[in-house]
Parts: sequence; structure tokens; C-alpha cells
Amino acid sequence: MVTSVHDRAVLHNGVQMPWVGLGVYKAEDGDEVIQSIKWALDAGYRSIDTASLYNNEAGVGQAIAESDVPREDLFITTKVWNSDQGFDETLAAFDASLERLGLEYVDLYLIHWPVPGKYKETWKALEKIYNEGRAKAIGVSNFKQHHLEDLIADAEIKPMVNQVEYHPRLTQEDLLTYCKQQGIQLEAWRPLLKGEIFEEPTLVEIADKHNKTAAQIILRWDLQNGVVTIPKSITQHRIEENIDIYDFELTNEDMTRISALNQDKRNGADPDDPEFYKQFE
Repeated sequence: MVTSVHDRAVLHNGVQMPWVGLGVYKAEDGDEVIQSIKWALDAGYRSIDTASLYNNEAGVGQAIAESDVPREDLFITTKVWNSDQGFDETLAAFDASLERLGLEYVDLYLIHWPVPGKYKETWKALEKIYNEGRAKAIGVSNFKQHHLEDLIADAEIKPMVNQVEYHPRLTQEDLLTYCKQQGIQLEAWRPLLKGEIFEEPTLVEIADKHNKTAAQIILRWDLQNGVVTIPKSITQHRIEENIDIYDFELTNEDMTRISALNQDKRNGADPDDPEFYKQFE
């Protein structure tokens, strides 16, 4: 049971990953992302999730450089974007990300989406990066079970993490079960569904019972399902609120009721939608 901000998920290679991180998607490079990270670090966060797509890796790097938190205590994630996939292309994209971040290594490097015909070649590049010690862990994002099975069939190293859209409207229980069986840590992006379900009566009722907010209830549900979570915010009080989830526990009934809100409803793209990938061909 996760009871402290110091608790960590242990990846299958032994690397320890914080259960809660700050997502910085759409945080503007420069002062906005730097200030958000400073607030997060002051609040106890040690994990920051960015990507080349977000165009704020330089700001993330500056915030890290200006922080008093030792680099070895931080967990920094970035991702290779779809238009950069392929073996040589991914190696070049990783070098560019490291340079923008101003780091010698990242803690986790992910394939952002399973681009058809590309992700296996891209994974070979991630294996090389991992074997060179320039990423402490490697993984994927937005992979469904069939993508994972296809990747693992030819991989030398099994992904350590699968970061996917995950919230009470999209519980992906079969994928979560599969990842647990495979020793792949599931991680939730857009866990709060941009606040669209904060007025959901079930969540409001459970939040009132625990004297917490609906956001805190959802994030606690993530942790108790064994899912790492990376809520994004650029607002100080929300950043602080989102990590204040270690002093209570949801009951089994609470967990069941929240999971029952599932509608298999995606807010982002479907990883199997061929139209989504046409722009990267």
C-alpha cells in the first residue's frame, strides 16, 4: 500500500519510480514550466514527465539546474515523437532531447505512440540507449495489449512502463491486468480527464466522505490500482493538492464504485486509429 510520498513503484529492472509525477503537457517553455516544476519540487514531487512534442524540455532542464534537489533524487521522463521514429532517427531525437534538457541521462525514455511499421525499429534504438546507460529505464506510451505482444515477441528487453490514457471513464482493466502479469508498470496520462468528471455524484460523495477533492479521490484510486499517475497543472494550489493523497485510503466499496464509472471513453486518440497516424507518414 502506498502511504508516503517517499514510496516508489519498482520497475522490473529494479529502478524505483515515484508514484506521482508532474505532467507538463501544454506548459509553456520558459517561466511557466519552470515555475510549475519549482512549486512541484517544493511540494514533494520528484518525477517530471515531458516529451519532445511538448516543446518545453529546455525549461524542464533549466528548472532542474536551478533546483537544490540532487539529480539522483529526480525521475525525469521524456519521449520520442512519432515523426522521429525509426532506429537512426530515434537515436538523433534522443540526443536532441538530452541536449535540450541539459542532462547526461534520463530516468525513463518512452515511445510516444505505436506508429505502425516503425515502433519495433524504434524500440531497438531504445534498447541501445538503455544498454549504454543513457536511460535508466525504457518503455512505451499508448500501447494496447496487441502492440505490446507484437513488440515483446522480437524485443531483447521488455518495456518497463506503458503510459496510457487512464481515468474513471477509461479504466482499461484488461490492459492493466496484462501489464501486471508481464511486469510492465502502467502509468496514467490525463488521469483527471481535464476536470470533466469532478462533478460526478459518485466522486463528490466519496470525496465528501474522506474530506478530499474529487481530483484527490481519482489520483488515490490510481495508486490503489497500482497505477503510477502524472496529473498536470500549472497552478500552485492544484499542484500541491494533487500530491496530498497519502493520508487516507479508499475502501474496497469506494474502489468498485469509481471503477464502475467506466464508459470505455477516450479523450485522446485511439492508438488503433489509422487516420491518426497518416499525418506522420
